[in-house]
Amino acid sequence: MSMRRKTEEKIFSYLEQYHMICPHDHIVLGVSGGADSVCLLIVLWEYAKRTPLTLSAVHVNHGIRPDAARDAGYVEALCGKYEIPFYLIKTDVREFAEREKCSEEDAGRRIRYEAFRRIAKETGANKIAVAHNCNDRAETMLFHLFRGSGLKGLCGIRPLRQEIIRPLLCLERTEIEEYLTERQINWCKDSTNDTDEYARNRIRHHILPYVERELVPGCVGRMTNTAELLTETEEYMGQQTWAARERCVKETEEKVERKALSTIDYEPAKADMEYKYEISVERFREFHPALQKRLIHLLAEELSPTGKDISAVHIREVMSLFEERGNRKVDLPMGIYAARSYGTVFLGKNREYVRKPLGIYADKRRIMEEEVLHADLGEEGMLELKVLSGDQYEEVPRNEYTKWFDYDKIEKPICIRYRETGDFLSIADGNGQLIHKSLKKYMITEKIPREERDKIPLLTDGCHVLWIIGGRISEYYKIDGNTKHILQVQLRKSRSGGKTEDENE
Repeated sequence: MSMRRKTEEKIFSYLEQYHMICPHDHIVLGVSGGADSVCLLIVLWEYAKRTPLTLSAVHVNHGIRPDAARDAGYVEALCGKYEIPFYLIKTDVREFAEREKCSEEDAGRRIRYEAFRRIAKETGANKIAVAHNCNDRAETMLFHLFRGSGLKGLCGIRPLRQEIIRPLLCLERTEIEEYLTERQINWCKDSTNDTDEYARNRIRHHILPYVERELVPGCVGRMTNTAELLTETEEYMGQQTWAARERCVKETEEKVERKALSTIDYEPAKADMEYKYEISVERFREFHPALQKRLIHLLAEELSPTGKDISAVHIREVMSLFEERGNRKVDLPMGIYAARSYGTVFLGKNREYVRKPLGIYADKRRIMEEEVLHADLGEEGMLELKVLSGDQYEEVPRNEYTKWFDYDKIEKPICIRYRETGDFLSIADGNGQLIHKSLKKYMITEKIPREERDKIPLLTDGCHVLWIIGGRISEYYKIDGNTKHILQVQLRKSRSGGKTEDENE
């Protein structure tokens, strides 16, 4: 059997196994011009010969790469050859990332799916097909595993989710390229995939190839089988979580009145809250801890505007309300809070909460490409960030207003913000080792007044605090002789707020 026939039959079988496509479906295809998306277009065009379908293709130009126009032209020509309607969406990912306070990678993904859904609505399409493959799924599984993900994250990418279908999730990347090569169909190559800038690329270029070559040949296929088993387990646990929700959660939109939670000492500024969920402590305790944690995570995610930001440390904070007697309250990211009053835990959101980044939320690419980034801290002054060569190691500044950090150790987009639950910094334990210390405990140890703690700006890498601006830095990010790139962060105090850095020097 030829590679072409074998590949097509494998995908057709996968489509039917998961009931991805029905006769007369109208499917919007996300086509970047890379091998995966070109294969997706060709294979679904072939499948339309046996099942009546309507296909439309959407190409998103992110406005980042200089060769993006070439890719768009190639996809448009390819669609013309196969008589598939072509839609080009031009956007500015960097501007979107800055406005929405997210990484460029996340911004690109959000823009693409918004474009696919918009064209689907305009054309009357009922499905959206994207071109993830087995390798993408394995890379996602590892990425989530390294970050400490739960069961849902370990499932990796799913074959279908709502109107999104992924017909190529049964193929490895080599199979896709062999299929196109046999059919003598070219594809575009995205230069950003060749770099190790993104964590996923490092997994793709180094970790998986090493495992495949040195440890477990065929590891991608084996991980795909594991992902399928985990997905079945996740679906079952999801059903049980919703059953637990029906048993112990009451949903409401009422405003929290002081008479309802009069035993909890709220600060006046935070009294104006709404709670969405009332959880019965007695009924909640009937369930296994695994279901309890899933239920809290489900409710907290529904309150989060991004559906993210809730980590294991936040879940533990809420769990403590059910385990310990007494009425108290815990604050979570994005203005979400949980409070216990007698036999009920209330979960809700501060009505007037506004997320408080202070001017910069930038991924490493943007920091590297721009000469200087600025953040206005108001009365605190102006913060400047730029990347230097590690060759300057011996010139480490010795003043409180300029700090150097090992740029290559930074993993997530840099953010300047105020504190949130789960924040920590690394400190030396006196024995040559580094330990994580929660920011809350650090501030208590340093006797920082409670009323001042929410006013101190932080430079952060996710929940890891690089610098309590004007104070301590995290030991983990200190530079040494192996540092290749230095992130210089300089606080220039305004004259109204005191001396400038130069005057202090």
